[in-house]
Amino acid sequence: MIEHHRSSGATVDSEVPRPPVRSEVSPRRRRIFAVFSAAVLGTGALVSVVTSWLFPFRYEPDLLVIGPLLAAGFLLVEQLTIDVDAKRVGWTISFTEIPLIVGLLTAPFEVVLAANLVAGLVAQVGKRAATHVSYNAGVLCWEIAVPFLVAGACGNLFGDTVPGWLCAGIGAVSSSLISCGCAVAALSALGNGMRPSAGLLLGGRTFVVGLLNTSIGLAGYELAVNTRWGWALVTVVGVGVLALYRAYSGLLREQRDLEALSDVSLRVARSGQHTTRNLPASDTSAVSAIGERVSVEEWEPVAERIREQLNATRVVLRLSLDPRGGVSTLVAGAGQEEETATDGATLLRECPLLQLPGTHVRSFRRGDAPEEISRALRLRGAHEALVVPLRGTNQLLGAIEVHDRVSRWRGFGRADIRLLHTLASHLATAMDNRRLLARLRHDAYHDPLTGLLNRTGFRQMAAEALDTGTAVVLRIDLELLTTVSEALGYAWGDRMIVAAGRRMREYLGGHVPVARLEANSFAVLLGGHTEEQAAEIATGLREFVAEPYPLDRLVVEATAFVGYVSSVPAEDESEGDVDVLLQRADVAVRAARNGEDGVRGYVPSMGQIFLRRFQLVTQFRHALESGQVEVHYQPKVALPSRRVVGAEALVRWSHPEYGRLSPDEFVPVVEATGLVDALTSFVLERALGRIRGWLDRGLRLSVAVNLSVRNLADETFPERVREAFERHGVPPELVTFELTESSVMADPDRSLPVLRRLRALGVVLAVDDFGTGYSSLAYLRQLPVDEVKIDKSFVLGMGTDLSDMAVVRSIVELGHSLELSVVAEGVEDDAARDQLVRMCCDTAQGYLISRPLSEDRFEAWLWARTSGTSHDRRNDDSGETALHVI
Repeated sequence: MIEHHRSSGATVDSEVPRPPVRSEVSPRRRRIFAVFSAAVLGTGALVSVVTSWLFPFRYEPDLLVIGPLLAAGFLLVEQLTIDVDAKRVGWTISFTEIPLIVGLLTAPFEVVLAANLVAGLVAQVGKRAATHVSYNAGVLCWEIAVPFLVAGACGNLFGDTVPGWLCAGIGAVSSSLISCGCAVAALSALGNGMRPSAGLLLGGRTFVVGLLNTSIGLAGYELAVNTRWGWALVTVVGVGVLALYRAYSGLLREQRDLEALSDVSLRVARSGQHTTRNLPASDTSAVSAIGERVSVEEWEPVAERIREQLNATRVVLRLSLDPRGGVSTLVAGAGQEEETATDGATLLRECPLLQLPGTHVRSFRRGDAPEEISRALRLRGAHEALVVPLRGTNQLLGAIEVHDRVSRWRGFGRADIRLLHTLASHLATAMDNRRLLARLRHDAYHDPLTGLLNRTGFRQMAAEALDTGTAVVLRIDLELLTTVSEALGYAWGDRMIVAAGRRMREYLGGHVPVARLEANSFAVLLGGHTEEQAAEIATGLREFVAEPYPLDRLVVEATAFVGYVSSVPAEDESEGDVDVLLQRADVAVRAARNGEDGVRGYVPSMGQIFLRRFQLVTQFRHALESGQVEVHYQPKVALPSRRVVGAEALVRWSHPEYGRLSPDEFVPVVEATGLVDALTSFVLERALGRIRGWLDRGLRLSVAVNLSVRNLADETFPERVREAFERHGVPPELVTFELTESSVMADPDRSLPVLRRLRALGVVLAVDDFGTGYSSLAYLRQLPVDEVKIDKSFVLGMGTDLSDMAVVRSIVELGHSLELSVVAEGVEDDAARDQLVRMCCDTAQGYLISRPLSEDRFEAWLWARTSGTSHDRRNDDSGETALHVI
């Protein structure tokens, strides 16, 4: 028989997946079901009276034995049930037809009805599910009265032509159909009605199972009554069937346990897939609060599934879902309102066993439990409880409480404990994995130092904002952070970055997304703002961020530059995505560095500058290979003899589209992109080839080549220089490497060893632009250099500014005191040259001597600008030709 009246919470709708999610029954439906229950009880009592009148009671002495046996039989089959899940329908198969067929054949109606009522109501009380007594009592009456009426009608209709056992069998099968019909009607009254096709399918299966049970009962009865020692054979068969039932029930239990484990694991995993994508990612407190609420709601099916699988009256989940340490309580089953409202001590906080190591299931009964546990059980109205902690890797994640099993008299068994232990292990692992995934997801979109969004998180937030409307992207760059890190250490620089991010959040509010893109570069997303509003916010933000930073007992000054761009495109440009907006904001920041107020909005003309820089970078290597890049030479003469001692190699680029490019335009771009090594190698190879040619013609002239900070950071550079000297056969002393102090001091730990190895090769090292950088006696003493070059800004100002003249004289004296050669750049008139001669400057370079010349023109200059007389063009002691400028 397929029973549904035994449990008021059962479901039979084949379209509803297991486990059924707990749903609240409306007051209106409760009233309808109350009326329906009263009707079932009333009609059941009426049909019982009619049946009793049709089948008068006859007392027999055997009834004193048959009555209790029938009651025991009904009660036994009520306990020996099989729960089956078939196509998402919960089936409870029992053997009620077996004692019923025996009662139809051996006892009066009143005795069978009394036995069924006593057994059914006792079973309901034993399961602690006596919440619909009127409905269940009415169905119990219908289940006995209808079979007697059907069996009597069949006997009256067919008489002696049909055996009595067949009429009784037809009546027993009708009992299961009556029970099924009442269950479907009850579900309809509660608002969970079935489709007609599902109802017919359920009725057909009910009929098959009822027919099978009835056949078993009839065969056993006939065998016991009509066969000698038949009762013994029936007993043996019954024991065998019972053993087979227990084995089959165990297999079904294991199958259902595995399905429950899989279902719970999937539900926990899916509950972590919900995101707070529509929330501002920068507002971490809001994200945490909403995430906790959503997670608690998503755990409801998990709690209900555990309660259903363990057949418990109530399951309480206590989960530490809040990262701030709070505990959320979720209840599935009876007593939810009281449990949720309870703010007293919980087993998670009270139970001392949960604070012990391990993850074992603890079983408590109110009678023999410790006082604190008994008090907690009384508070919940429970007599028995299984409690298991959910332990993660390093912390207690929560606990599961299971209260009072409803389906068996013996309470929770070993199988229940094993299942709960496995479920707890799965839940703890799933919660640990969710925490790990949440941390990984957070780290993937946030900066670890400041807690702000990183570039990836900002791109995602900006993309979502652009999908729903317009936005303005601000980019903020802080200055002086490198100086702070070098002077005080990187930890102090990090503190400034954290303080700057905190100021931005404070100024903009927690709802505005703020990101740290690079070391000292930040980005802000303003949704729904115009460019005028963005300009006002950018100005205020820059002033607030640039205020002095008090760090312990120090106050550090900072400078900020802000560039902004709107997602609304200008007339002559197309709409851009997030990356385009960030690129344009970066261009605006670069423009802001050259402005007075440090704030600039992007305009399309700035994009042309960026495009030009991009083209220069991408075309530079091709320019080297195709001959667009040339090496020019500017001569250097000794003072006061005016002897030509060498030249400086200067690079020039004749671009096919932009024409002649200044080195100040493309060299910084090339250096920033890592192509400067190729440029240095190109210039060095051309210079060595030119020196070799001069040596072959009897001229001994040196060439100066400029080095960048990347060359000084390359440990393989000295070895490559040595190989180039050997390949060209050029003495190292004819090559001068010019470097700036700023390039050396950018990373002195790496650059100084490289310089010492170059000096060991025999090359000449010169400090370029001396007087404009870190220039001091201390730095000169650290650097292994042979020469200093006075910056041309001081030489050009000697004629009009006495302070410049004093600087030049001081540098000359300082260089000579350190036994260094001194070169003056920017010599453009005779007066400057004469002054340098009087200061005893060693070498002069500038337009007075010559502008930078191409290789061919420099060769012509060497011969056309020299004297052909024997006293102006003569051999020195080494036999080489010496050239003097006229």
